[in-house]
Amino acid sequence: MVRAVNDARFWDRAARKYAAGPVADMAGYERTLERTRAYLDGSATAFEFGCGTGTTALRLAPFVARIVATDISGSMIAIARERAAEGNHANAVFEIGTPDAAPWPDESFDVALGFNVLHLVAAREAALGGVHRLLKPGGLFISKTPCLKEMNLAMRLAVPVMQFLGKAPHVASFSAAELERAIVAAGFEIVERGQHASRGRDARPFFVARRR
Repeated sequence: MVRAVNDARFWDRAARKYAAGPVADMAGYERTLERTRAYLDGSATAFEFGCGTGTTALRLAPFVARIVATDISGSMIAIARERAAEGNHANAVFEIGTPDAAPWPDESFDVALGFNVLHLVAAREAALGGVHRLLKPGGLFISKTPCLKEMNLAMRLAVPVMQFLGKAPHVASFSAAELERAIVAAGFEIVERGQHASRGRDARPFFVARRR
């Protein structure tokens, strides 16, 4: 609980700078959006966790009936709401929350989204369980996640140093294979695996998983 509160404070402090920063690999990001849109239709209800300042939710909002996007940071959510209002995205709702503590009834959504967030979740098993609960049977969980064990040694060594200095939140270290096993153990079957980076080594596997 203390870790979650500290992480929320970290992202609250970082929100405005995060919102102003560019996407590191725009071509890879666009590829992820393209593959995600292939699984959406205009009647679907979608849930996103770790939505940050709402960029992805707002890009995908035109392709679903409704999207509910959450984050642990109130400052991130405030920016996302500003953006939604500016863009007149009436079908996009932004709330503070996490999958394991979401107030919505079981089987509320057709699709769940989690991009660049599972490595930041300390209680990953609980989060995946929450996603499973919120999805309808046969619903899809679509994610792309940085896997620290797949990254170069310099990055793996830098993260704990940055955390010690207060420059980074909680970051879990796992491989793509370990992440896939965790998703399957939470009650999903993998229906697509992908690598979308446009340059360099891709340490952010893209998964589409169906709720069993």
